[in-house]
Amino acid sequence: MSSPILNQVTSVKVKLGLLVAVSVTVASILAATGAVGGVPFWLTVPVTVALALGVTQLLAVGMTSPLREMTAAARGMARGDYSARVTATSSDEVGELARAFNRMAEDLSAVDRQRRELVANVSHELRTPLAALCAVLENLVDGVAEPDPVALRTALDQAERLAALASDLLDLARVDAGKAKLSTTEVAVGELLEQAVAEAKVSGREVRYDVSVTPTWLTVPADLSRLHQLVANLLDNASRHSPAGGVVRLVALATAEGWRLEVTDEGPGIPVADRDRVFERFGTLAETEGGGGTGLGLAIARWVTDLHGGTIHFVESETTGARVRVDLPRKPLEHRQISTKAEEPVMSQPVITPTPAAPPGPESPMDALFGKFWPDARIPGNVRAVLYSLAAGLLAGIVLPFRDMGIGYAIVILAAGGVILTFAANRRSRFTQACAVLCALLALTTVVRDAEWIVILSILASGVLCVAGLVNGRSTPAFILAGISLPLAGLRGLPWLGRSLQAVTSLRKSAAAVRTVIWSVLGVLIFGLLFASADALFKKWAGAIIPDLNLDSFVLRAFLTVFIGGIVLAATYLGLNPPKVETATRPVRPVARRYEWLAPVLLVDAVFLVFLIAQATASFGGHEYVERITGLTYAEYVHQGFGQLTVATALTLLVVWAAARKAPRTTPADVLWLRGSLGVLCVLTLVVVASALYRMHLYQEAYGFTQLRLLVDVFEGWLGLLVVGVIVTGITLKATWLPRAALLSGATLLLGLAAINPDAWIAQHNVDRYTATGKVDWVFLQGLSDDAVPVLAKLPAQDANCALKGHETSNDDWLEFNYGRHRARPLLNAHPSNTTAVCAPR
Repeated sequence: MSSPILNQVTSVKVKLGLLVAVSVTVASILAATGAVGGVPFWLTVPVTVALALGVTQLLAVGMTSPLREMTAAARGMARGDYSARVTATSSDEVGELARAFNRMAEDLSAVDRQRRELVANVSHELRTPLAALCAVLENLVDGVAEPDPVALRTALDQAERLAALASDLLDLARVDAGKAKLSTTEVAVGELLEQAVAEAKVSGREVRYDVSVTPTWLTVPADLSRLHQLVANLLDNASRHSPAGGVVRLVALATAEGWRLEVTDEGPGIPVADRDRVFERFGTLAETEGGGGTGLGLAIARWVTDLHGGTIHFVESETTGARVRVDLPRKPLEHRQISTKAEEPVMSQPVITPTPAAPPGPESPMDALFGKFWPDARIPGNVRAVLYSLAAGLLAGIVLPFRDMGIGYAIVILAAGGVILTFAANRRSRFTQACAVLCALLALTTVVRDAEWIVILSILASGVLCVAGLVNGRSTPAFILAGISLPLAGLRGLPWLGRSLQAVTSLRKSAAAVRTVIWSVLGVLIFGLLFASADALFKKWAGAIIPDLNLDSFVLRAFLTVFIGGIVLAATYLGLNPPKVETATRPVRPVARRYEWLAPVLLVDAVFLVFLIAQATASFGGHEYVERITGLTYAEYVHQGFGQLTVATALTLLVVWAAARKAPRTTPADVLWLRGSLGVLCVLTLVVVASALYRMHLYQEAYGFTQLRLLVDVFEGWLGLLVVGVIVTGITLKATWLPRAALLSGATLLLGLAAINPDAWIAQHNVDRYTATGKVDWVFLQGLSDDAVPVLAKLPAQDANCALKGHETSNDDWLEFNYGRHRARPLLNAHPSNTTAVCAPR
């Protein structure tokens, strides 16, 4: 349904202009509000874009839905279903088109219904005389009956009935083709009626005819043959339904607009509800006595009347029976074309026909955009999911601003994860559950570690695990598509969000729910304020939970609420309706000849082998040999190639993947060569990994330990673990488990890195290096987090003052509690910061 705000706008162009103006206005106001409130740019932009799109979606709802409904209805019409109608509530060009489409659909439905009726009724009307004629002829052929005049008369009657039906159908065919024209002459009405009565008496029906013409000399311009056909059909219908000895009255009289003809019988009459239907083709009433006509007489009578520009209908009879009235103008309309719709009004009791299968619903723009990759699946709206997501966003807006990382961050992350997992379709999958456990453990790093770099990496890793677990992916492309799908879920979930908001509208009708919410909020506010004013400790606790809502903080909290709530809501929809990330992979065509893949792999093996020989030569030759040959110190030599060795390790995994896909495995020899060549490459790669780690160790011993160098060490070790996994897959020739194992092992290694307290580990190794060599970078040690304070505090007093310079004790509330800062606080109090200490690098 269209937005009632724009329903009255009569132009699509004006609507689009209003949408652009409103969207720009909303975006400008939000951007200005964020700038005034000191909201960071990275937070202002997504919230502004999301809310502007939301307002646009709210106002534009239903603008193009009639077009999509028309597309779906047209497809249904192609299958024979004319029942679909388009919602038309707007006043613009699209609304007018929708209403015109509905009128067209109604006309097509009526035509289709009439076609079905025509086929059924013609078949029925033809079957009766044909069956009777066939029975008579069979009796004559079999000798059961003699060919006497009675039998032949019966056969002739059925043949004449068929001829009359064919003649009537031909007349109606002329109507449909628009070929019937009038040949107007002056017709004496009295003579016409007397002639028609004389012909009707030939039928042998036991009825009497009473003709009255006023004035007796009444003459009218009309088509004599058509007018005679009209009167003959009316007399045939009246005499057939009149009882034996009944009277059929014909009355013709002049009127102010022309002249009128009435034919009255003494039969059972026609119910008011059926008086329109009897003028349709084969509109004979089954319950009416005295049947036996073709069912086309009154339809032809109406056609002749319309052809002259008049009207025909049944009116109440003064006594019993039926009275049909024909009003004709003084001068008939020349060359009048009668439309099929005018000739065939809709029946009061339509014939029941088989209903075609319901067409699918109209394709929304989101369905067209995402296609088969992410179908909507018509997931019903979920009010709880929306409310829980908004609650998670509100919790983030209350807890996170103006606080350091601590238990509050963990609460927000765990609450958001709990909401997402609650509604996830794959929550019972073991892989999803494993990802959820690792996400929770990684979230706890905000409580136990003060080093922001490891905490941020842990939060990002938990996000990767979250989306991978929600889609239940099994391959690397699936994990990549899952990461792309999270921001796209904000668009894909708009139809679902609309259904959820409609459900919210229905909930507002529940007075009990509204009263419960109101009384609950009032109770908390009233008693909370009373207790806060009565007890200082309770006031302190309440102040820790309820934030200070000045203008700047309110704006920031509002933006953060929308941002986090939107992310949680998008992830919730991703879990409710995960996309089809595991696309059907096309079968890989292996190479025709073995050397096509084997030669490149063996050459790479050879390059690896030469490199390892060079490494062995450098190792056994010693520092002097390296410096004499390369002109570099050994520390410079080992540092120069570490990055390249890491890249080479990653590229080796790519080579193994490509070779395994293209290598044929039709014979045992093919499998042996595959395992042997790639196995050698993997073993050589492990040696390269060991060499890279050794090089980094030597470089750290020479130049010191840092977070980046430690992280690169862990990454290189993870690559080596993947190579071991590739070796296992080469032995078993089953690799479906490897992508998930790689993801989970990477997250586990990061969790293990956080568990060893990396900043303290780095500080300890730098202190050991300082003790052994006297070399230290005080500036670097001063930049370490409070996690390193317990190690740095063990240095001699002067050195400790240099290492702890710039570290200050924090005054955290309970939502900022962090184990690293908690441990550092007493040590920092014991070593007050000395800003005047001179700490020269050594």
